[in-house]
Amino acid sequence: MNLTHPVPTSEEHIQFAHQANEEVQSTAGAAASACRIMVIDDDEFVLKVMGCMLTDLGYPNFECFDQGAAALAAIDSGVFSPEVLLLDLNMPSMDGIEVLRALGEQKYPGNLILLSGEDQATLRAAEALARAHKLRVVGAQVKPLSREQLTQLLAQHSKRADVTTARLRTRYSSEEVATAIHEGQLVNYYQPKVDAASGRVVGVETLVRWNHPTDGLVGPDQFIPIAEASGLIRELTRTVVMSALTQAKRWQDSGSQLRIAINVSMDDLSSIEFADFLISQSERLQVRPESVMLELTESQLVPNLVAVLDVLTRLRLHRFGLSIDDFGTGHSSLVQLRDLPFDELKIDRSFTHKAWKDQRLHAFFQSSVDLARMLGLSAVAEGVEDAHDLECARSAGCALCQGYFIAKPMPAESIEPWLDEWGVRSKFERFSRSVA
Repeated sequence: MNLTHPVPTSEEHIQFAHQANEEVQSTAGAAASACRIMVIDDDEFVLKVMGCMLTDLGYPNFECFDQGAAALAAIDSGVFSPEVLLLDLNMPSMDGIEVLRALGEQKYPGNLILLSGEDQATLRAAEALARAHKLRVVGAQVKPLSREQLTQLLAQHSKRADVTTARLRTRYSSEEVATAIHEGQLVNYYQPKVDAASGRVVGVETLVRWNHPTDGLVGPDQFIPIAEASGLIRELTRTVVMSALTQAKRWQDSGSQLRIAINVSMDDLSSIEFADFLISQSERLQVRPESVMLELTESQLVPNLVAVLDVLTRLRLHRFGLSIDDFGTGHSSLVQLRDLPFDELKIDRSFTHKAWKDQRLHAFFQSSVDLARMLGLSAVAEGVEDAHDLECARSAGCALCQGYFIAKPMPAESIEPWLDEWGVRSKFERFSRSVA
């Protein structure tokens, strides 16, 4: 794999931008016409305005409800199953908070956009509540909503539409998940990480997907919790690790310097045998441990500290990288950072996205970056979804960035073509400090 790209000419810049624009417009138009949207707002005038804007933007497949109960009944009965739901918070009879609670109970699988005339603090609290209900929030906006804001929010939905490309299921059985593991239905996708200052691609994160025989590509949130609850997570993790190490070997043999990150579970870290497994398999495949980063979700780093310290210290001695993932979302971060031998800190997307325009978010984000620097760790910004996020992360001192603005997760075979495209795009955008 060649990671060195020639400097593109002006004609190449123009051609690349033109082709990319045509592809985006074509894809966006098709997705918009098929996208099912629901709007819940008690103001009849707002519903009319929203309907007109959606129609003008090319989203004809929408339904409007002035009462939360009626909207929930339509979803629950299957009369209308929205992929995107725009929800006003302040409504009589049944307010938006009650609707969020009900959506959580229904395990609503689509994307959610919160709207309100209340202040930002109320919106942030409602967004946090929605995420606590395990709902997918793609945006929260103070009313009135402009056409441009609506366009951007729906674009955020489109960016995340690849998480599940076929119909969503609210739950799979443990037997189905076991079959997926044993019959090779799990596939690894990879999301690139880039140097915040230069745009140089330095690695990828491994993200498992389920290539379901009838449902298509299913996201991890649909089956990982089931694997954890049914005792299948160790076997699932080992399947992911073996596939990732095999791919790392291919990249290593092709001359690539990509560092591959793999998510591991708390259950694995509580098992002394996990370190033996990872060390032996990397030796068998001749994969350099320095090229492997293990990402640990901080909220899971709680039980059996002795075993965790044993496993992580051994892996660190063998030169595997250790990263604390989703930093800021758990409950004992400082204790974990004090006791466990991390060398990377990944800042959760909930602190990264829009930190450039939210003073409170920016305070959390900057303090996390500063903490990483003081502890001698590399700071990674997750959830970089636009040029403003990128510039904010860079100016704050983040070492690496990752997010949909850079690239979506993709199959291994798509990485090399993407590298060629990124070589043009990063030079085209210059990755200068004026990117915002």
